Amino acid sequence: MAVIWKGHITKKSSDMKFTETHTLYASYLGYITQATINNLPPLLFVSFHDQFGIPLEQISLLITMNFMIQIIIDLFSIKYADRIGYRRCVVAAHIFSALGLILLGILPFLIHPFAGIAIAMAMNAVGGGMTEVLISPIVESLPGEQKAAAMSILHSFYCWGHMAVVILSAVYFSVIGTEQWRYLPFLWAIIPIFNTWFFTRVPLYVLVEESEKVPLKKLFSSKIFWILMFIMLFAGASEQAMGQWSSYFAEKGLGVSKTLGDLLGPCAFALTMGLSRSFYAKKSSRIKIQHYILFSAALSVFAYLLTVFAPYPILSLAGCAICGYSVGMLWPGVYSLSSQTYPTGGTALFAMLALSGDIGCGAGAGMVGIIANAAQNGFSRLRALIPSGTEAEMKIGLLFAALFPTGVLLGIFILKHASEKNTKVH
Repeated sequence: MAVIWKGHITKKSSDMKFTETHTLYASYLGYITQATINNLPPLLFVSFHDQFGIPLEQISLLITMNFMIQIIIDLFSIKYADRIGYRRCVVAAHIFSALGLILLGILPFLIHPFAGIAIAMAMNAVGGGMTEVLISPIVESLPGEQKAAAMSILHSFYCWGHMAVVILSAVYFSVIGTEQWRYLPFLWAIIPIFNTWFFTRVPLYVLVEESEKVPLKKLFSSKIFWILMFIMLFAGASEQAMGQWSSYFAEKGLGVSKTLGDLLGPCAFALTMGLSRSFYAKKSSRIKIQHYILFSAALSVFAYLLTVFAPYPILSLAGCAICGYSVGMLWPGVYSLSSQTYPTGGTALFAMLALSGDIGCGAGAGMVGIIANAAQNGFSRLRALIPSGTEAEMKIGLLFAALFPTGVLLGIFILKHASEKNTKVH
């Protein structure tokens, strides 16, 4: 028996092997894939530096390049994702992700190392950009009332994927050796390869019919829309400024081993981020998303300051972990808040939000590296305020990053004021 829903024909679970539940599973794997391509390279930054002599500013350039390409993909998706179709785009996203991981273990040893790493990360960025734009609306389009909770659970799988990358990679480094890192991306490529096939089988739906969508011109003329974009910009920067550098900060700045640094830095960051998203998924019916974003942003400012000014390394690492919890609901929270405000925004709304968030991710993580590099020969007065140690330069970069969650706080207050004067766009 066939059912027509939102312009697509699918079959009931009794008539077919794959159902909406499998669509959820594929989406979860999609976010695990994105977690892999975003967080595996940072675990290798020290190896890139030590083995190939790639300086800190060029590593910062790789981070910025990754998110700049994702921004281009976001712009492409605004106009063409619906025309091409969700299935073709999401399958292509996983193909690019798999190729990028495979090439990461090959190209640096065949051509100039920096160029090889850049090409591989560029492939990953294409896959990651398409995944970010498509997976959220795919889940949003599935039947169900608790949309904010579903979005929180979905994004929590990014965190669990991040944790898996850190823990399993740490096991690999301990057993095989850090010097054999080139084979690790091959193993992680198995997930997007499998999910490429999986997404050719599961049912997919249209989020909003073409005739019902809010025109982009109407979105662009809305003050609230631009406030949401502003908040998303600083949400992305708040998350990745700490997330991208936590491994390097722990290993080089705090002087701990790579395994311990990865477990106490990015792994703890991902764990607390996932807990934050899981907590909200359970309590979403009783907590307004706007209030939770406000709380999260305030806690994030505290976490950054604790990381910077803590007199002991263990307290700085605790700041990294608290930051993971505090930024956990910023990105999915803004998605949910925007979807509630513009329920017929469609894929273009998610693409615009991803565009703003990716700009924030690239700028935030990149600026931390740039400021830290500049602090090696400057900021003498600021250095005097920070507890002494080899981590002083990186702490100055992270202190600058405390401005990002402050921007989220400011945006929420502006949004609250503006919302009192506007009605929802339908």
